[in-house]
Amino acid sequence: MPTQELARALKTPGDGALVVFEGIVRNHSGGRRTLYLDYQAYESMAVRKMREVGDWVREHYPIAAIGMIHRLGRLEIGETSVAILVTSAHRHAALEACHEAINRLKRLVPIWKKEYFEDGGVWAEGSTLGEEAKGFAAEPGRKFEAEIAGRAGIRELTD
Repeated sequence: MPTQELARALKTPGDGALVVFEGIVRNHSGGRRTLYLDYQAYESMAVRKMREVGDWVREHYPIAAIGMIHRLGRLEIGETSVAILVTSAHRHAALEACHEAINRLKRLVPIWKKEYFEDGGVWAEGSTLGEEAKGFAAEPGRKFEAEIAGRAGIRELTD
């Protein structure tokens, strides 16, 4: 996960805070042992929604920049699935903006998580893969990144 690269791209000399949130794949869910996760997305819509989330956060919090990365495909225990980076002159704004950004991303961006256990896989609650999204599954291990800093665009990243 290129969080260091994104942090370098977002930081400016006027920033006094850089907040980094990383969501990682844990080894359990609902009292069951998780083997791995598989994330799928309607990619073009997901990128658009990630930009909207970033724009909203920038409008409502006094921050300098925000960057988001979400991986797709199969992810193993301990791997980072999502990262949000926020820069600001002050820590309070960066912390609050990052918290709001992950909550909005999880609620609004069409990314679905399937959890695999020893007895099979199940879509996570709130991760109903609708008919409109079928066929938009990512290639294994692919990632996409929406840099929302007012100056950057979308970059496709590969391992």
